[in-house]
Amino acid sequence: MNIRKRVVLALFIVFLLVPIYWLLNMSFKSNTEILGGLTLWPQDFTLANYQVIFTDPSWYQGYLNSLYYVCLNTLISLLVALPAAYAFSRYRFLGDKHLFFWLLTNRMAPPAVFLLPFFQLYSSIGLFDTHIAVALAHCLFSVPLAVWILEGFISGVPKEIDETAYIDGYSFPKFFVKIFIPLIGSGIGVTAFFCFMFSWVELLLARTLTSVNAKPIAAVMTRTVSASGIDWGVLAAAGVLTILPGVLVIWFVRNHVAKGFALGRV
Repeated sequence: MNIRKRVVLALFIVFLLVPIYWLLNMSFKSNTEILGGLTLWPQDFTLANYQVIFTDPSWYQGYLNSLYYVCLNTLISLLVALPAAYAFSRYRFLGDKHLFFWLLTNRMAPPAVFLLPFFQLYSSIGLFDTHIAVALAHCLFSVPLAVWILEGFISGVPKEIDETAYIDGYSFPKFFVKIFIPLIGSGIGVTAFFCFMFSWVELLLARTLTSVNAKPIAAVMTRTVSASGIDWGVLAAAGVLTILPGVLVIWFVRNHVAKGFALGRV
């Protein structure tokens, strides 16, 4: 059984990695070679596709725009969700269960439901095509998820720690920053990971609420379609570079995510 499991696991990993390898393979080929036939590795290795992305402002600005509003969304979500999750975990108040359920229903709704209201609202108040507009729109979905995850981690911390800190003379802000946040560091890491990844891969809101100044990389990638056809090499290089931020985030929070799954909070 151990050998069978290893074989199945190896086949599954290969199945997952083949598309990524093929994308990387295409990014080092010219369009002529890509359309010329099937090759397992580049016959005429070239970095021209990556050069286009790093030298064309319209390309690399798309990455900067995406990183900007994604990081902004993650930061806002954590700042809002941390005190909210603490309140849901530590206090009982009128309608707390209903409010918590209402937050989760926002996460269950598809982004397309809120597309038209966001578009009309941002156009009216002058937030259309800004980074903060996309970040706030994504917060509608990432904050409920963040509150739900953090509430589970916070509930796992004994209330006696809060009481002991108050007896020792800690004010609530000092206790929360110096004592409580380090105790739920894994939960914060897991939450930041999910908020970042949702905002990074979300396309509908990001593309509709921007036009030029804050256009994300996913929208910029559609520029490869022109009268002469699709620039497959540049598109593949852009896809490879789009995967890298997610890989880096997973690398830095991998221990927190593993601990979150182990604790049963994710």
